[in-house]
Amino acid sequence: MPELPEVEAVCRNLRKHAVGATISSLHIERPRITGANVEQALACSSLTKLDSPTISHIDRRGKNILIHLSTSQTIRIHLRMTGNLYVIPDYRFRPAATSAWFEFTDGRALVFQDTRGLGTLTLHSADEIEKLLAKVGPEPLSRQFTAEAFIESAKGVRQPAKIFLMDQRRVAGLGNIYAAEALFAARINPRKPIGDVSRPKLKALHAAILAILHDAVKSAVRAYSAPGAFREGEDFATAVYGREAERCHVCNSVIRRITQGGRSTYYCPRCQR
Repeated sequence: MPELPEVEAVCRNLRKHAVGATISSLHIERPRITGANVEQALACSSLTKLDSPTISHIDRRGKNILIHLSTSQTIRIHLRMTGNLYVIPDYRFRPAATSAWFEFTDGRALVFQDTRGLGTLTLHSADEIEKLLAKVGPEPLSRQFTAEAFIESAKGVRQPAKIFLMDQRRVAGLGNIYAAEALFAARINPRKPIGDVSRPKLKALHAAILAILHDAVKSAVRAYSAPGAFREGEDFATAVYGREAERCHVCNSVIRRITQGGRSTYYCPRCQR
């Protein structure tokens, strides 16, 4: 599943190839990606009937890709489990698993490829997108994500540490892989209430999140160097994630797996007490 580093890599690639392009038509191959709202589906399908909008800039908010248009509208895309978004040189050579595609006036196309078809694409006004993302927490790669702000957000919270990190109201975009890796780096038990974690360990956790995400983004950018290329996890080496029953590289204990919030959590019982 694409997590924050993969989504960031997609956005960086799109900024190189899609910003400034003019959309001549939008084609929705899987209508369900626009949701159950009929008005939303009609809005998407009529996007280019009156104007040929230009892509002005592209942002990321958590795992949401925001494509801002010259019409003051924003296309929000969520890749979900298997989605990818990239530009191809000729719209006629679209992959079979295309959920939607934007034809550019120069013959290129922005393709939303999604093997399982679980991704979403919706169109919003500036006010709508602001309200929609109002409750999303601070971006861990932004200046607002300081150690003090992170420690303050954890005060008195009874959520287990792993669940806290994956709560998008607390930290935007941090997913399963990197939450587990950050907790291991900070030596924090994923089941421990985040409000009970000491201040020094919270500072260590904040630093671990930053370091791990920066490394993971570099890895993801390398993996997305070719249009349409996607490898989950890329060459980012994990210490605990996906290593159930293997030996910890630090203490030689056996890595364990538990279920939290319906997701697998991997941890070292000796290092993370």
